[in-house]
Amino acid sequence: MARGKIQIKRIENQTNRQVTYSKRRNGLFKKAHELTVLCDARVSIIMFSSSNKLHEFISPNTSTKEIIDLYQTVSDVDVWSAHYERMQETKRKLLETNRNLRTQIKQRLGECLDELDIQELRSLEEEMENTFKLVRERKFKSLGNQIETTKKKNKSQQDIQKNLIHELELRAEDPHYGLVDNGGDYDSVLGYQLRFHQNHHHNYPNHALHSASASDIITFHLLE
Repeated sequence: MARGKIQIKRIENQTNRQVTYSKRRNGLFKKAHELTVLCDARVSIIMFSSSNKLHEFISPNTSTKEIIDLYQTVSDVDVWSAHYERMQETKRKLLETNRNLRTQIKQRLGECLDELDIQELRSLEEEMENTFKLVRERKFKSLGNQIETTKKKNKSQQDIQKNLIHELELRAEDPHYGLVDNGGDYDSVLGYQLRFHQNHHHNYPNHALHSASASDIITFHLLE
């Protein structure tokens, strides 16, 4: 049976459209390759799908640029001139912007002022005064932050100093303050214990004798 004639129109179903595009693209590239081999032709095909995905075929031993250059020579059409002119215009605008910026920088440094009239000089003066105001405000804010930080550090140091002075005053009032906790002077500890037992013996003579003896044994044992 003969195949039915396919109506050439846009395929509405996206999946079917993509499948058809892929099959016919491969068939077209196959025909281009056959033309290259059979007829020694130079073929270049550039294709973009509906999703702007690039597909291309180029005959071996050539390039797309060579094909386009050959096309310009044969058809007398300059493909690059319009693009080159746009690039030149963009370059000119960038150079002009760069020159203006350099001039403005020099004017803010006090140079190139002879080119300005009285109105332009007033505008420049006002602009620089506003800039100086912003710089001064930022400077004072930075200084204020540094002062507050220094005050907090000084307050912390003063608190530490007060605590140390208080600690020293407590030690001066009681020479035995903190000796045991600091692992300290066992002779002072022994003397303190002996004085304690003497006072205890004076107040409680009968009971203190036994207690003092036991405490002395324990103390000398620790010192050994």
